[in-house]
Amino acid sequence: MARPLQIACLQTRPMPSIAAALDEALPMAETAVRAGAEMLFLPEYCGGLRAEGAIYHPPAEPEATHPVLAAFRDLAAERGVWINVGSIAVPAPDGKVINRGYMIGPSGVLGHYDKIHLFDVTLSPEATYLESGSVAPGGAARVYRTPKAAVGHTICYDLRFPTLFRALAQAGAEILCCPAAFTARTGAAHWHILNRARAIENTCFVVSPCATGAVPGGSDCYGHSLVVSPWGDVLADGGPEPGVVHATLDLDAVAETAAKIPSLQHDRPFSPPDARESDVA
Repeated sequence: MARPLQIACLQTRPMPSIAAALDEALPMAETAVRAGAEMLFLPEYCGGLRAEGAIYHPPAEPEATHPVLAAFRDLAAERGVWINVGSIAVPAPDGKVINRGYMIGPSGVLGHYDKIHLFDVTLSPEATYLESGSVAPGGAARVYRTPKAAVGHTICYDLRFPTLFRALAQAGAEILCCPAAFTARTGAAHWHILNRARAIENTCFVVSPCATGAVPGGSDCYGHSLVVSPWGDVLADGGPEPGVVHATLDLDAVAETAAKIPSLQHDRPFSPPDARESDVA
């Protein structure tokens, strides 16, 4: 028997302030709920994002008073929906911020996830990113066990670290979400491939809402929010424009795909190669 779940990704633009970010996201959320979405997914830094050169400077507020959390707690309670707040910036004790995502239900916040892998890369002399310059990393993976589905939470650059996704899938996640603000350059090259790979190798749905458009003071985000089936089929692609991306997930497909290819049960321990050894005579 099918177990359908109506979801929506909100493909928002990076905004310079929390107020502007909410003005962008809340109407999309209402549109999605009116269309029947039971679970909403927002991008990384959906509470605003700015940059100065290589350093990210997302607007931050304490968790207890953050306007984004307050607004989406109210929406979830009023409309009876589940909302994955991809990530917002909250202050860290060391003066940096934490790139933190949340799962919110009708009764309030179920839990949060702090981004583990930070985007410190140099694509070219003109395209350098140093997320660790302003962001403190997390250290714990998270699966939210909601009445609708078990959701494993990752964020953006985490997409390149398959062992994190493997751990979430083996912990029972049916949906692996990866809210992102992927750059346009890396997105065009890798976004679709990486999302499909994480779905196929873990026999889970992958839901990845991605911001789109220019980052104030920085580069461009790729968009193309994706919903991928456990078999690797792209069920929805948001393209480059802001908007709401709808999809229906048959959650029974997770177990059905795993029964065909039970790779999650086939991991075996092995000794890593020793870089000092050589097979060359």
